[in-house]
Amino acid sequence: MLATAVAHFQSIAPERTVSRGVRLNELHESSGGRVMEGWTREAGLQFRAGNFLNGSVTGKDGKSYQRHFGFCLETQHYPDSPNKPAFPSNVLRRGQCYQTITIYRFSTC
Repeated sequence: MLATAVAHFQSIAPERTVSRGVRLNELHESSGGRVMEGWTREAGLQFRAGNFLNGSVTGKDGKSYQRHFGFCLETQHYPDSPNKPAFPSNVLRRGQCYQTITIYRFSTC
């Protein structure tokens, strides 16, 4: 059986640099020249591929989204942090406030 899901976590910043914000990506789309850049204060990036797209979702101009027509980049803490004492904590206690910044910039080249 072949796997149909892709979900991959990439550590992008040690805890000591997260507060300043780090560049997390620069993606280029070759046919149209689109560029996507990102910055975050989170420690990692979760990549998810559009493997479950099957043509049943219709987008702009009536185009149906097929397998691998899309992807998602989610900035986040390390997975399983509450169960790993060596990982930075992501526990939020009552009364505490959680705030983070992730910026995506889109352009053409």
